[in-house]
Amino acid sequence: MILEIDSHSDEPIYQQLRKQIIIGIAKGELQPNEQLPTVRQIADELGVNAMTISKGYQLLKEEGYLLTDRRKGTLVAPLPVEKKTEKEAALTLLLAELYLAGTNEKEIEGKISDILTSFRKGREK
Repeated sequence: MILEIDSHSDEPIYQQLRKQIIIGIAKGELQPNEQLPTVRQIADELGVNAMTISKGYQLLKEEGYLLTDRRKGTLVAPLPVEKKTEKEAALTLLLAELYLAGTNEKEIEGKISDILTSFRKGREK
């Protein structure tokens, strides 16, 4: 998986990292128990501060997407990831925003279906 960071974005780098890793897991680009590069390796590759990468990894660990093993380093957690109520609240908010922006139910369902299909295709590899 190749990480792409937009240093000009208003979104913090650690959040960009977090989102890309979650999507990578969903699409099957990152497999359960797969070892991730060290914080220092990613920081060097992306040219960012190691603390920024560490913050992203720590957030992913707290959310249940990553695990730390003293011998193996940082690993992708086994699936399924434990469901968090915060995720449901975030989804509700996102759906409300789409609805209020004039997106009809069929369009929302179509977008959801397309995204879920892209995740399933990645898991079938």
